[in-house]
Amino acid sequence: MDNKQIVVEMLSDLIKINNDRITGYQKAAQQTTPIDEDLQVIFHKMADESRTYVGELNQKIATLGGDAVSDTTASGKIYRLWLGIKRLFSGSDRQSLLSSCEFGEDAAQKAYDEALHTKAEMETATVQLIIDQKNRLKNSYDLIKKYRDMHVAVSS
Repeated sequence: MDNKQIVVEMLSDLIKINNDRITGYQKAAQQTTPIDEDLQVIFHKMADESRTYVGELNQKIATLGGDAVSDTTASGKIYRLWLGIKRLFSGSDRQSLLSSCEFGEDAAQKAYDEALHTKAEMETATVQLIIDQKNRLKNSYDLIKKYRDMHVAVSS
C-alpha cells in the first residue's frame, strides 16, 4: 500500500468515527426528556459539527484521488470504541446520556490522536485539518464533561 492510500484510509477512519458520532448524538437527542432541552440543542449541534468534519475530510480524500466515505466503524477495522456509546444508551436519564457522550468524545479524541501519530507522510494542510478538527472535538468533549460534572454536583 502506498503512502497516499494509507492517508486516504486514515482519513476514511476519521470519517467513520464522525459518522458514528452523528448517530450517537442523534440517538442521545431522541432519548432526552422535555426538561433536558439544553442537552437536545447541544446534541444536535455536535451531530452537525461532525457532518461538517465529514465534508471536510471527504474533500481531502477527493484531492488524494480517493472515494467519498459514508459508512461507520461497524464496517471498518479501527476506532470501534464509539460503538460502546450506542450500547450505553440503554439508560436515558441525564447522567447516563452525558456519561455515554463523554465516552464517545473520548473515543473520538483517541481516533484523532492515532491519526496524528500515523507513520504516513501527510501534507501540512492535511495535518492542520486533523489538528483543527481534534481541537474542535476537544471543545465538545470539555462541554460534555462540564455538563456531566455540573449534573453530578447538583445531584449530590
